[in-house]
Amino acid sequence: MWKNNHYNSTIILASRSPRRVELLKQIGLDCEIYPADIDESQLQDESPVQYVTRLAREKAIACSAQLPTDHQHYPILAADTTVALSSLVLGKPLDDDDARHMLGKLSGTTHQVHTAVALDFNDEIEVLFSSTNVEMMLLSSEQIERYIATGDHRDKAGSYGIQGLAGAWVKRIEGSYTGVMGLPIYETATLLRKHGIVTI
Repeated sequence: MWKNNHYNSTIILASRSPRRVELLKQIGLDCEIYPADIDESQLQDESPVQYVTRLAREKAIACSAQLPTDHQHYPILAADTTVALSSLVLGKPLDDDDARHMLGKLSGTTHQVHTAVALDFNDEIEVLFSSTNVEMMLLSSEQIERYIATGDHRDKAGSYGIQGLAGAWVKRIEGSYTGVMGLPIYETATLLRKHGIVTI
């Protein structure tokens, strides 16, 4: 049983992602949503790993700055996920055409999904990182079009979600399934356990 004696199992989540909310519930944690809206532009010469690590940290900081006074002592959890094809970062699609372009690039590849998790607690921010190799089948233009028509690609890094319809395209993964979903549970629990927020 997961326990958080000091905060009644409630943390602040700096994200609108329903997938992250569900993953936290899976480990017995409730959360209050305070999305962090920051500039997610990649810096020049910034690697995919550096990129997601920086954004997770900046989201935690931005979230902390907007919390009401009576929430300032709550743990803040922030995360960022990106899909990378070698050094190319594929974030959330701008529109359907951008999604088509991304899926065409990912078709038939083994690419990486990087997720960084940041915990802001007791005036300290710590970040852990998860990287997973994802092997995707070769996609036809018809398959991509049918997927785009469902709208399942929207607001997802790389224009697909492994937990949805596009899971049928994934031949295998090497790494964290929950990391590909957007919140690696092992790394998240490691951070929370270290600070006594969960005890298992």
